[in-house]
Amino acid sequence: MTDTANSIGTAPAAGPTTSIVLVHGAFVDASGWQPVYADLVGRGFEVLVVQHPTITLADDVAVTERAIAAARHPVILVGHSYGGAVITEAGAHPRVAALVYLAAFAPAEGGSVAALTSAPPEPGEAPAPVLPPQDGFLIVDPARFAQAFAADVDRATTRFMAAAQLPWGLGAVTATIGRAAWRTKPSHYMVATSDLMIPPRAQRMMAERIGATMVEVDSSHAVMLSHPREVADLIATAAATVG
Repeated sequence: MTDTANSIGTAPAAGPTTSIVLVHGAFVDASGWQPVYADLVGRGFEVLVVQHPTITLADDVAVTERAIAAARHPVILVGHSYGGAVITEAGAHPRVAALVYLAAFAPAEGGSVAALTSAPPEPGEAPAPVLPPQDGFLIVDPARFAQAFAADVDRATTRFMAAAQLPWGLGAVTATIGRAAWRTKPSHYMVATSDLMIPPRAQRMMAERIGATMVEVDSSHAVMLSHPREVADLIATAAATVG
C-alpha cells in the first residue's frame, strides 16, 4: 500500500498560527475528512490530511510524524477512532501543541486498542459487528456497517463505505503504546453519544482518564461526516487555546 500525507489547505499570513493534522481511523480512509477539511481551510488553517494504511501502528505513526514535520506551524493533532491510538504515540513529537480525540481510543503506555476493547459489553451495549479476522485483518460486517458505523450519514455514502472498507491489521490492533502524549499535551475529546462502535460510556471513561476537555454530540461513530461543523469548532477551540 502507498501512504501519503497531503498538505493542500493554505493559511494566509495573517490567519491562524497553528496547523491541523487529521488522522483517520480503522475501516475508512482519509476521504472521510473532506467536510471537516473544507470547513477548517475556510477558516484559514493549514490542514494536512494523513492517509495511512492501518496495517501496523508503527507505520501509521511514522506517516503521521512526516505530516507533522511538514506543517508550517505548531500542530493540533486530530484522531478519529483508531486514529486516537496513532495520535497518542505520534503526539509526543515536539511540534504537536495539542491533541483532539473524536470518538477515539486513548490508550496509556503499554496499552493497546485490543486491551481497551477486551472487556465484555455492559448491559444495553451491543458489541461492534467486527467479523473474525481473516489473513490477519479485520473488517466490519458489510451488512451491518451502515447502522453500526454511520447511522446518521446518508445511505448512498454508507453503502459505498461498507464496500470500500480499509481492512484493519491485527498488528495495529494489538500494538502497545510506548509514549502517551496526552500526559504532557493539552487534550480535547468529543464523545459521540449514539456511537455503536465504541460505547459512549467507554469514550467518557477515556476522556476523563486522560484529563481531556470533553464535549458531547448526538452522533454516530462517523462524527466527522455527520457533524463536521461541530468537529471543526472543537478543533478551532483547541487551536485557540494554544495559539
